[in-house]
Amino acid sequence: MIAAPADRWDALRALASACGLGQASFVEGGERRQDSVAAALGPCDGHRMVCVHDAARPLAPPELFRAVVGAADRDAAATAAVPCVDTIKRVAEGYVVETIDRSSVMAAQTPQAFHRTVLEDAHAAAARDGVEASDDAVLVERIGVKVAVVQGDPRNIKVTTAGDLDLVRAILEQP
Repeated sequence: MIAAPADRWDALRALASACGLGQASFVEGGERRQDSVAAALGPCDGHRMVCVHDAARPLAPPELFRAVVGAADRDAAATAAVPCVDTIKRVAEGYVVETIDRSSVMAAQTPQAFHRTVLEDAHAAAARDGVEASDDAVLVERIGVKVAVVQGDPRNIKVTTAGDLDLVRAILEQP
């Protein structure tokens, strides 16, 4: 199930077909990422597992999906993450308030995978409580479900700037 603006469905269908992904199904995406995931959950009724992935991470390898889904199959919820290599500072009003021990901090990625009912419960609780989150694992954590972490892939970068897109191109051009 792909959540996307309806005016992009034909192009996405053609792309899915060209990549050998078979018949793709679509729902209209929402204003926020959270709304798009919630919209995509409805048509997934009857499936035990769901995997959420952002199109902004085009280099996620198939084995990462397998690892995340396998962990979620076992633990009900899982996300990919990579260790932070930078020193992390918490800042307030332009000044460092705290330096966070990076050995216990990881940068979350997608894919994330969940037992469907767990993710549905998490989205329902967020809607009821007026909570907005940056990813689905946060919503699942809120309802008390532990989220397993699998080793992400450093090449699974999130494309948010033109420079990120240049980096994706450079990675794809490597032999």
